[in-house]
Amino acid sequence: MLDFNGKVLLLTGANGGIGRSIAKVFFDLGAHLVLSDLGEDSSSGGEGFVRELDPSGRRVVFVPADVTQREDCDALAKVCRERFGRVDFLVPGAGIYRDQLVETMSDDQWRQTIEVNLNGVFHCCRAMIPLLRDGGSIVTLTSVAAHRGSYQHAHYSAAKGAILSFSRSLALELAPGIRVNTVSPGLIETGMIQHRLEKEGASLVEPTPLRRLGQPEEVAKVVAFLCSDWASFITGETVQVNGGLYIAG
Repeated sequence: MLDFNGKVLLLTGANGGIGRSIAKVFFDLGAHLVLSDLGEDSSSGGEGFVRELDPSGRRVVFVPADVTQREDCDALAKVCRERFGRVDFLVPGAGIYRDQLVETMSDDQWRQTIEVNLNGVFHCCRAMIPLLRDGGSIVTLTSVAAHRGSYQHAHYSAAKGAILSFSRSLALELAPGIRVNTVSPGLIETGMIQHRLEKEGASLVEPTPLRRLGQPEEVAKVVAFLCSDWASFITGETVQVNGGLYIAG
């Protein structure tokens, strides 16, 4: 059993399906959590989730933040410092996933997706690095779309592909004290892909050898492993969690 007692996690995108599962797994393993999200119903939903997760309010705090804004990420770092004095684990998980062909994509659609999915990771990492303890860990979230491309999601694929290179470079910069790895989910059963399920139905799952959607907690457990001492000699790597949808050579 992994033990994160006394450790501190900062997680953005915490009110999403994968985010909530990551928060619950780390909380159950004993960690203190600073959770953040932004968007429609994110503040009220996030605060409600925190009350459900930690009724005492001693181990978990929710802070609304826009990761595209440097000032918001700096404010998150300040909360971590003042509330818990440190950060051991960073998971910059905020992201958006919207359909649009390149031919009809607006500048704003491209810019917003890059801002949230790529620049937001940069802003969070830059703000938190001074707080990360030696032995700490950063786990970024990319996507099978970064490896295979994705129809109607070129902006999303581009951002997630860049996360791979950014994470590897960060692993070199922060070694040996901090490890940096990436988790690459496939089709996970969350609200993010609900519209695709409604349009494509069972055909969406057919290319996945395990013939099912992944569950958010299956991603969360891999994130926890990569943060733990069990992964103490792993850095600069990408772990695929996709049921065989992308089998790399």
